[in-house]
Amino acid sequence: MDLFPLYNSLRVAAISTVITFFTGIAAAYYIAKTPRVVKGVLDCVLTLPMVLPPTVVGFFLLKTIGPLGPVGSRVLELFGAKLVMVWYSAIFATTIVTFPLMYRTVRGAFEAFDETLLYSGQTLGLSNTYLFWRVMMPNCKQGILAGTVLAFARALGEYGATTMVTGYIPGRTATISTTVYQLWREGNDILAYKWVAINLIISAAVLVAVNMLENRYRQPRSAAKDILSDEEGVGVP
Repeated sequence: MDLFPLYNSLRVAAISTVITFFTGIAAAYYIAKTPRVVKGVLDCVLTLPMVLPPTVVGFFLLKTIGPLGPVGSRVLELFGAKLVMVWYSAIFATTIVTFPLMYRTVRGAFEAFDETLLYSGQTLGLSNTYLFWRVMMPNCKQGILAGTVLAFARALGEYGATTMVTGYIPGRTATISTTVYQLWREGNDILAYKWVAINLIISAAVLVAVNMLENRYRQPRSAAKDILSDEEGVGVP
């Protein structure tokens, strides 16, 4: 049993989740502060991949980064590298498909955050950067964690957009999802069931880990106490 699809799926999901993690948090933070009309327009644009069929997303992506696309042709001309039908093509697809999940989940957590904690920190002379990383992020960690898990799980099981830009090349671009489809086409249900079981086990393990983390941090210290305890070493009982 060739384990390349497992390795490739995990690395693609991991890389795209890291990208989605930072871009989703940044977009959620800044867009949450924009006026309602602007926020509505940006929401429609950024969450469109979530409602479009994955194959449509893959089609537009293929027309953009393909050899004849505006981006793909330029990269091929300058660097001699293809952006489609290679393993890292799946990163582009999974990042676009999973970004809305991370963005919407984190934005909801940011909008539910009590901003009076930030104002309290500002009165103590704390910088916005400090308040973001040491106050806002810890208080919104459950929403951020949920978005990260959703993004990883979605990236791990992504098929439609991925197969449009990577195809199925054994040992080069194959993922768990594309392998299951290919095995089904070949009538090899036994091996297909094995890959389905592997995907289920990984997904279940991720969800169990998330539940354990949520239980561990269910009763965190309040952000106000963190501010006071960190500011000039003042302890808070």
